[in-house]
Amino acid sequence: MITSFGKLCRKLRIDNGDLLKDMANKIGVASSYLSAVENGKRNIPEEWIEKIAASYLLGPSELAELRQAALESQKTLKVDFEGIGIEDKLVFMDLIREFKNLDERDKAKIKEILLKNKKEGKDYVHK
Repeated sequence: MITSFGKLCRKLRIDNGDLLKDMANKIGVASSYLSAVENGKRNIPEEWIEKIAASYLLGPSELAELRQAALESQKTLKVDFEGIGIEDKLVFMDLIREFKNLDERDKAKIKEILLKNKKEGKDYVHK
């Protein structure tokens, strides 16, 4: 099933008179791989956002829209656990597994903690 990211990529191609292979060439990948990403069969490589933005001369609002579509379309997340202890890894994994079961109040508390840490300059980074 085509993702939000896939729809946006197709719109960019159509608006610029490009075929799938043209966009694939611009970002340096095989057409089949681009198609798989657009259709949600593969995750969106992080570097694609900047490559697409540069190839199609996207303005700030278009770039924001592309980033949002990529975020909506992501099915998996890669996490770097280097330097993280086993107990913290387990807590993180529990949080991920149980997040969908939390109510909005609990989610708001977690967001508040993360934002507080970010403002205090702790090691939390949101990309």
